Amino acid sequence: MPPNFQNTVVLFMLVIQLFEPSSSTANQDKRISAFLNGDFIIGALFPVHLPPSSTKQPVASLGIKCGKVRELYGIQRVEVTFQTLDRINKDPNLLPNLTLGVEIRDECWYAPVALQQSIELIRDAITPVSSYLDTCHNLTGGQLTGEAGQRGPLIGVVGPGSSSVALQVQNLLQLFHMPQVGYSTTSRDLSDKSRFNYFMRVVPSDYYQAQVMLDIVRHYGWTYVSAVNTDENYGQSGIQAFRELAEEVDVCIAREDSILSKASDESFNKVILNLKQDPKAFVVVCFCEGFTIRGLLKATRRLNMTNHFLFLGR
Repeated sequence: MPPNFQNTVVLFMLVIQLFEPSSSTANQDKRISAFLNGDFIIGALFPVHLPPSSTKQPVASLGIKCGKVRELYGIQRVEVTFQTLDRINKDPNLLPNLTLGVEIRDECWYAPVALQQSIELIRDAITPVSSYLDTCHNLTGGQLTGEAGQRGPLIGVVGPGSSSVALQVQNLLQLFHMPQVGYSTTSRDLSDKSRFNYFMRVVPSDYYQAQVMLDIVRHYGWTYVSAVNTDENYGQSGIQAFRELAEEVDVCIAREDSILSKASDESFNKVILNLKQDPKAFVVVCFCEGFTIRGLLKATRRLNMTNHFLFLGR
């Protein structure tokens, strides 16, 4: 079997096993993780599943049931992580005589689950991996093995993706002096090193996004706009930055509204009807997560207002 094809098969086995439900009743409350051993371990929190359909589930239990699998935001990030580590570990010039490993956990884009998984990462860092049954164990010689042996130390955590979730996870990780790297968290609150000294990111904060959006508004001469944001840290922080910048250049925000990503169709309809009350403000600046803007666009279709607004966001 060609080496590249063999690696692809093994990677596919890892991803499938990561989401395969346990047949043991005793393990149903334990979340499955994917683990690749190395001299140093990187923790990863990815939204492999959608958030729970109901946020009224008891958060004290590990039995929170997340939604459907997210192929783009979840599975692909898991695959890319394994592929990247495989290339790094095979390159003798990057980390000679050292290997990087990873422990990937599903955070479901939901703060209670992300906090649970962060605690599990910390626990796994000080407890032998062999004591866990729900782990895709070490990858050795192109095969999955049942014994992980001695694991390397946890040196940092990548993720989660949501700003509001990352804020809560950072409050936990910094208690253990554990570095955290945000790959899509843009909240400018996380730039405050006096509060989040162990947080780093690879994307710019909301302030710069707000500045770019304001530049677009001014370029087209839109001085009278409306604004909508997802009712969580990313949306609140972003719209506040836009509001402050808009006041400096006399751009008027006619109407503002906020809504949760998982709000009902009726709630999204109310937001659209609220914006409609000022027809001159047809440009809507939107600091919205994907679920929020999707809900708003569906609401315009239900209300037969698809050509009424121009949404500006990222």
